[in-house]
Amino acid sequence: MIKAAMPESAAEQKKHPVLLEKQPVRIILADSQAIYRVGMRKVFALEGGMSVVGQADSLETLHTALRGQPADIVVIEAGLMVSPAATMQELARLSPEIKVIVQVVEIDEAGTVELYRRGVRGVIPRSIAPDLLLKCVRKIAAGETWIDNRSVSWVIEAYRSHGAEAPADTKARPRLSPKELVIISCISRGMRNREIADQVGTTEQVIKNYLRKIYDKLGVSDRLELALYCIQHNLVSKEEVEGVVKLASA
Repeated sequence: MIKAAMPESAAEQKKHPVLLEKQPVRIILADSQAIYRVGMRKVFALEGGMSVVGQADSLETLHTALRGQPADIVVIEAGLMVSPAATMQELARLSPEIKVIVQVVEIDEAGTVELYRRGVRGVIPRSIAPDLLLKCVRKIAAGETWIDNRSVSWVIEAYRSHGAEAPADTKARPRLSPKELVIISCISRGMRNREIADQVGTTEQVIKNYLRKIYDKLGVSDRLELALYCIQHNLVSKEEVEGVVKLASA
């Protein structure tokens, strides 16, 4: 006789979690000082949805960890990065999708600009508060960039200077629809998604969909990168870009 399947008990369900359950953010900590690694590990252990999957005390051990353990984010001490360009290139080779957060003793203009220029997604002080560290990781795991207002100004100014030296290549610019250009213009004036939706007569979700298409077309991942692209390709004026900066650093 075939018996009817009985619903699993709560205990049995815990043994067999739903496969579609969201996976935790996988983090590797790279720091020459064990006390910092231990401290950060404790912070992440108390936060649901985050898991420290590896630790390293040098670039060599970090490379080994990335070869053996898939990860989403690396939190690395700046002192381990003798050459930001070479370090980021090697990390990208070992794990193309990895997102990098750099901890620095002191945030300075030249170093900050160089790190963001090389693809770092966040620059944070070693004295960062636990709640801000968690917020930073969540934001970067979601595909955004973590950057404060002062650093935004440094990066924007660096890109402006760079753009003044080399004119934009308009031939290589992706083609944007009239509505996409309107949305970029609204963003450049500091408008949020809901305000843009009200102005163009649609829903906030439709604006989000348009933004995703714009990001994909331009090869950017958030409002900060959109601001930098607009500067490089003269899509908005110097005054208008301040609106994008306000949203990028919000």
